[in-house]
Amino acid sequence: MSTNPGFLRLERLTKRYERITAVDDLSLDIAQGEFVCLLGPSGCGKTTTLQMVAGFVAPDAGRILLDGRDLTTVPAHQRGLGIVFQGYALFPHMTVAQNLAFGLQMRKLGATETNERIAQALELVHLQDHAQRLPRELSGGQRQRVALARALIIQPPVLLLDEPMGALDAKLREDMQIELRALQRRLGITTVMVTHDQSEALSLADRVVLMQTGRIAQMGRPHELYEQPNGRFSSTFLGKANIFSGTSDGQMIQVGSVRLPVPPGSPPGAVDCIVRPERMRFASSQALLQGEIVARVFLGNHWLFQISTPVGDVQLTEPNTGLPLPSEGSRVGLLWTPDDARVIARNA
Repeated sequence: MSTNPGFLRLERLTKRYERITAVDDLSLDIAQGEFVCLLGPSGCGKTTTLQMVAGFVAPDAGRILLDGRDLTTVPAHQRGLGIVFQGYALFPHMTVAQNLAFGLQMRKLGATETNERIAQALELVHLQDHAQRLPRELSGGQRQRVALARALIIQPPVLLLDEPMGALDAKLREDMQIELRALQRRLGITTVMVTHDQSEALSLADRVVLMQTGRIAQMGRPHELYEQPNGRFSSTFLGKANIFSGTSDGQMIQVGSVRLPVPPGSPPGAVDCIVRPERMRFASSQALLQGEIVARVFLGNHWLFQISTPVGDVQLTEPNTGLPLPSEGSRVGLLWTPDDARVIARNA
């Protein structure tokens, strides 16, 4: 990754649609070679942000800078960015090679260089033997690779991906995530991807930008966001979370009739105590909570338990080791360490 931290710079971008503010005063610096995922629920502003960078939507305020060049009013076709859409947008009447050649012909490249770049692009996405096929003759994963190759063949400074794997089935999606990440690292291309899939963002990105109602709710490296959520929205959108709301004295939190330990240095007053399901475990003694298993779901590599307790339902996950586990209806104790909890002031 480059030492240029502001290679792509979004400065106070705002976009309004009548009474709705889709993107609200958003600023973000993206380093050269960085892979950034804009993550969030529908309507959070992530796609509008990407469309403003691409040039398809004009911001009402703010600037877009690429390596110091102001792109804010530059037409989309003059920005030179590579773009892959969820639907791939391939020309159905053109072969794979013709689809790849289209962008180069628009840039008036000669036939020799065009053919060389097509060969390189097909090799890059492992489709050397598919140059003369039509899109309808390809699988979903192959069409996605063609769309990716077409975006990369123009040698763009930035690659923009708008839910590029949304049309793929789960297994193919996982395979393509691995291939996309490897390809992005090999090329070192600055990449901005929009997704609503938290597992996709966590597995692909150098940095995740979590958006909510047009603003950045939290951003950071995937592991940081997962382990250190800054509130209810971050903790529940990025994975599962048990949230205990109560009053803290800095050492314990009172949740209804139950007192639970909190990490040293936790804020006093009204707080949310967040514990991930995988940090909880069953305990026969020294349990912090008692409850009854109301549901047990097998998820392949782990089990998910829902447990009714005096402070509400909580979730716990256990790895699938083949060993016997408590059944539905069982009374169980639950235990976790104070360091497994994340405590946030309620007004944070």
